[in-house]
Amino acid sequence: MSLINKVVLVTGASSGIGAATALLLAKEGANVALVARNAAKLAVVAKQIEALAKKPLIIQADISNETEASTVVSKTVDHFGKLDVLVNNAGIEVQGTILNGDALEAYDKVMKLNVRAVIQLTTLAAPFLAKTKGNIVNVSSIASTLTSKYPTGLPYYVSKAALDHFTRCAALELASIGVRVNSVNPGPVDNEFPTNNNLGDASVINQERAKISPLGFLAKSEEIADVILFLASEKARSVTGSSYFIDNGFLLKG
Repeated sequence: MSLINKVVLVTGASSGIGAATALLLAKEGANVALVARNAAKLAVVAKQIEALAKKPLIIQADISNETEASTVVSKTVDHFGKLDVLVNNAGIEVQGTILNGDALEAYDKVMKLNVRAVIQLTTLAAPFLAKTKGNIVNVSSIASTLTSKYPTGLPYYVSKAALDHFTRCAALELASIGVRVNSVNPGPVDNEFPTNNNLGDASVINQERAKISPLGFLAKSEEIADVILFLASEKARSVTGSSYFIDNGFLLKG
């Protein structure tokens, strides 16, 4: 599934799924633009890619900020000359509940990054993707199809349901210009997402989730990257508007 000479823009590329995806796509020959807020973590990922004789573009930006997000696509195209794939991976979980009165504040923060930024980047990227007949992969979650077992999860679950529906709507519209749009929907992943989002100690939370996983373990970030690679490649040339679930069987439990 070679991506030789393709240009890929990955948001949230400083850790977890984003970092694993950027590294894998670089291994497959892509030129990669790395976007995230944390410059130090971006530098670590960049060094790993440079070891493959690939020079990534580092863009430090908070894409929940409309002004900062507005330059991400243009910087990528100015540097590499084109854009073939947009991976909308950046996302957060902020907890809040209706009865505690903090659901709306959490909703605004989550939707700004998990959905609004995706729509903004998609809009900016579409004209360039039309030229290359490129594609978009959105990183969603199995949360898009479930109701949270914990009331505090409401904002995150709503955001992922919105992201999935945006994926389908965008896929239908952009099919007219030859651009595919899909999502990958992981279940719990064995990475630092819980810690990074102040949800608790990732090692403890991931161990607990692994115990209740139907398969008895959690997926690694690299396994999610494998699905993203497939969707971004010509192997998936007939796939658009789809959500690919990789959840170790969690959805089977409802």
